[in-house]
Amino acid sequence: MGTEGGTYHTGEIELKRENAYCIARLINRGEGSQVVATIKEFSLQNKACKADPILFALALCCRCSDLATKEAAYKALSDVCRIPTHLFQFIKFAQEVNPNGKGWGRAHRKGVSMWYENYGNKKGGNLLLAYHMTKYKARFGFTHRDVFRLCHIKTSYDALGYLVYYVCHENGQRESDWEMALARREEGLPHLELKKVAALVKVFKDAKKCTNEETMKLMILEHHLAREHVPTDLLKSRVVWEALMRHMPMTAMIRNLGKMSSLGLLESDSFGESLAEEKLKSKDLLKSARIHPFTLLVAHKAYSKGQGELGKLRWQVNPNISNALEEAFYLSFNYVATTGKRYLLAIDVSGSMNAPVMGTPIITARDAAAAMAMVTVRTEQRCDVVAFSGNQEGVTKLSISPQDDLDTVLERISRLPIGSTNCAAPILDAIQSKKMYDVFVVYTDSETNVGSVHPSKALKNYRTTSGNANARLIVCGLASNGFSIADPEDPLMMDIVGFDSNAPTAIHQFVKGNI
Repeated sequence: MGTEGGTYHTGEIELKRENAYCIARLINRGEGSQVVATIKEFSLQNKACKADPILFALALCCRCSDLATKEAAYKALSDVCRIPTHLFQFIKFAQEVNPNGKGWGRAHRKGVSMWYENYGNKKGGNLLLAYHMTKYKARFGFTHRDVFRLCHIKTSYDALGYLVYYVCHENGQRESDWEMALARREEGLPHLELKKVAALVKVFKDAKKCTNEETMKLMILEHHLAREHVPTDLLKSRVVWEALMRHMPMTAMIRNLGKMSSLGLLESDSFGESLAEEKLKSKDLLKSARIHPFTLLVAHKAYSKGQGELGKLRWQVNPNISNALEEAFYLSFNYVATTGKRYLLAIDVSGSMNAPVMGTPIITARDAAAAMAMVTVRTEQRCDVVAFSGNQEGVTKLSISPQDDLDTVLERISRLPIGSTNCAAPILDAIQSKKMYDVFVVYTDSETNVGSVHPSKALKNYRTTSGNANARLIVCGLASNGFSIADPEDPLMMDIVGFDSNAPTAIHQFVKGNI
């Protein structure tokens, strides 16, 4: 989560060594290799809420003084940094945490060089590297040319060497040198890969110089080019976007629905409308994309608004696309992983829950709380829901079934009288009623009142009386920019400040005991 404490922040937090003293302690105890193994596990199994903390932790291991840890960390670099964006961010972190300044030592130069060389062993090989290098050209203040210069990469007349030449155009090499190299190379897999990479690079070059939308369309369809390969002027073309849409990943398509609508691509009875509906209603695509219902709810709200949060983008809302997003929202519940735990959810029903969510202002705290409650009720076999209503210090049962839709849940919430949001109340109620729960989750706006008993004290009392020593508490301040309920010494308590598309992952991994 980017911190040693028990708080998940939706906004960007500056990562420093002070955020991760635990890593230094583990390395000093001789457990650096286990730290690297954990980093690799979280990355490969998608357990991390965000990429930043994983890359920062790996940078700390690479820049430490323990040789075994350093070696293991650089070996893991290709697995953890799966695309150039990750590599650039890792390099940025590695410079910031380096106690000896921004210098590149031999181990760092070799590790970064090997990141490029190891692409040849991946599925797709250097053709995939060529695609990624031209798609992710620069991030976090670095370009591939900068990295090649800093790591002193050494290549020959092979596929990787051609990509280095293409990016750098240095060392006095001319295009004719590569033409002669292609002619001289003996037939075989290395020669064939070099020819394919050179041909693909030519496609990327031609794409950047292309001015005709029909030509661009054919190039996109033949070579599956991404938006980043298209010249800026042609990104205003409906023809180009229609071609991009055919092979566009689900998440990218959802993110660009407003843009495509603004170009008229999703008009009623159009090919674009039909394709978008087909993708959004595809169970296989939703399952493979692993898009959380909260993300789809946000997308539905954003698209239905007809304008972007920033800039001047406007579009005519197509009711069929809006309905498809809503259907995708409900379909996606089927693909949320269960934790198998017993839950008690407590929801704030006050008027202030109409405030926008911090980190996702397109929706209200009330909508977010209702949607997340629906997710838990539909995916977990044992889940009770209460509301902070009526009794000033207590809670009232809120009936939500797996068959209820969002409008029904919101309507039931709106009928309840307002009560005080005492974050300890659901735990105290569980103690009194002698009910067994593994997880308590509070959804509120920014009101995190503490009554006569602090939530951390109430949780300890519950653990003692119930015999469940691993009971957990999560407090979500959906519209808050900062609060503190969780006991920093208690690893089974977590605060969530604001809420974004990564927060459901944080909750799931916390409940599973992975963070």
